[in-house]
Amino acid sequence: MGEQLTMERFYWFHAQVRAGNYPNATSLARQFELSTRTARRSIEFMRDRFHAPLEYDASRKGFYYTDQSFELPHLLVSQEELLAVLLAQNLLSHSAGGIISDAISSFGQKLFTRLGDLGLPETRMKEAFSATWNGFAPTQANIFRTAVDALLQKRLLNFIYTSPRTGLAVKRLVEPHHLQHYNGSWVLIAFCRAKLGWRKFYLSRMTDPAVARESFVSRHKKEWQHELEGAYGIFQGKEKIPVTLLFTPFRARWIREQVWHPEQKMTEQPDGSIEMTFPVADFREVKLKILQFGADVEVVGPEDLRQEIAEEISRMAEIYVLAQG
Repeated sequence: MGEQLTMERFYWFHAQVRAGNYPNATSLARQFELSTRTARRSIEFMRDRFHAPLEYDASRKGFYYTDQSFELPHLLVSQEELLAVLLAQNLLSHSAGGIISDAISSFGQKLFTRLGDLGLPETRMKEAFSATWNGFAPTQANIFRTAVDALLQKRLLNFIYTSPRTGLAVKRLVEPHHLQHYNGSWVLIAFCRAKLGWRKFYLSRMTDPAVARESFVSRHKKEWQHELEGAYGIFQGKEKIPVTLLFTPFRARWIREQVWHPEQKMTEQPDGSIEMTFPVADFREVKLKILQFGADVEVVGPEDLRQEIAEEISRMAEIYVLAQG
């Protein structure tokens, strides 16, 4: 109740300023039966913590806003909500050229007005928590902003896209439907007008993006949802294949704690090893994941994936045999 009454003072004072009534500490104290000293502290709080653009007009003996567009924050937030915003700023700080972290930081300046009262100084929150991405492809701020504009405005998006497989730069015209943050990188799910099908585009591989004048009608989520979820990793598809991996007793100690996919199933083996089964639509990413564990994992199935891993290991062995020679 105390917090609500305190906020009521701020909202009253804010309304008086917006109405051009030039309120001051005396009028605030009279309205809420406060001491003049407490009223002054409330006004200072608005200026220092809400960043209210208050200026005192000596001739009118009251306050006014130097920026008439200023608004008080409308939300009373909890410690958990404040923490969530700080963590979001940290998680997304480098993946879009800083544009997201800057926006969250600006939002946070308005939101974190009650941190001191909650015993959670912003500096302490930033010192206590962090998040780190490795191996991600950062996106330039202007590219991220352009892609978001096209997405939210339902406008076609033009850009040049460079495929890492071929190295060719190709002009694309797409209908943007969803922007996915995947392991620190931003991926656009869009309907490609040239290929007449759904494609995924890493924003880090785009250049010269431009929002077209032409708008489009959003396609139903059922048409593109298979590109977003269902199978393991970034590569999705309508058809899914169950992959089963057998981890050694040593590696199983860590694997038991991990979630690779929401639908994964783990089966304990008598010797302490563990089998993990999960759906995959494409072998490319899961192959890299499997090779990461070396001899601590074996592909039980499917046979096609097992064969691809065996061939990759054979090529690796040739490299190191030659190096030794």
